[in-house]
Amino acid sequence: MPELPEVETVRRGLEQLVVGRRIVGVDALNPGSLDAPLPLEGVQVTAARRRAKMLMLDLDDGRCLAVHLKMTGQLVVRNPSADGLQPALGAQGPYSTRVIFDLDDGARLFFNDQRKFGWIRAVPRDVADGWACEYGPEPMDEDAWPRFRGLVRRHPRASIKAVLLDQRVVAGIGNIYADEALWGAGVHPESRVGALSDRALHAVLDEAAAVMEMSIELGGSTDRNYVDAEGRRGAYLDFARVFRREGQPCYRCGTTIVKTRVAGRGTHLCPKCQRLRKISEGLTSPARETG
Repeated sequence: MPELPEVETVRRGLEQLVVGRRIVGVDALNPGSLDAPLPLEGVQVTAARRRAKMLMLDLDDGRCLAVHLKMTGQLVVRNPSADGLQPALGAQGPYSTRVIFDLDDGARLFFNDQRKFGWIRAVPRDVADGWACEYGPEPMDEDAWPRFRGLVRRHPRASIKAVLLDQRVVAGIGNIYADEALWGAGVHPESRVGALSDRALHAVLDEAAAVMEMSIELGGSTDRNYVDAEGRRGAYLDFARVFRREGQPCYRCGTTIVKTRVAGRGTHLCPKCQRLRKISEGLTSPARETG
């Protein structure tokens, strides 16, 4: 599933390619992928925003196209002068295009989604903003730490990886960047929140912000389906420090990276750098917490 850096990369592409354009035609090849009770023809896209993993294309009639790519969604713009209006499918098959938006400059915006879990919903802007408020802070927010600390401490017996994947606690982190952040902070993914000090939790949040910023610079992480708004694949996985590196030496200590399962997800870690912190009896007191 695309995570925050991938969705932000798509947003930046849409800001350049779609904002200011009018929608002149809509073809919903899979009606379940688009929920738009009122016609979209004639409206202008005025802004491209993002909150966590949700994209929001503001329209000049007060509505917003809220988009969630889910597992295999893509938003790709094709310019007729450059590429003949054919959708960029990444690793998806030729029949995965679900919605096509024709724009007033002759370009087309394709919503491809092989597994049909993604969606586009045309809703009043305040409704989309309400959905956005349900997410926790983003790692790169200036005020992320106090909000993150308050929310994460509500789950003392949960594993830190499970909490990082909870979008209500911290927004935008998925499996790739959870593994990368925990490796960077030297924290075992199975460590219970109550066994971790504020210092350790702060390090996890800082690492999440750092790897996400790097990934955005590299165009995101392409595992299978993700491409940016122009159909290009992201390069972050070429620089990943632990994710998908099982059987290879840890960049920090040389120990072999292993893959296990935490919070129902495949999880990569260094068994030496990321030692498990346990709560022996009840919860540790703040004075006894260790990183």
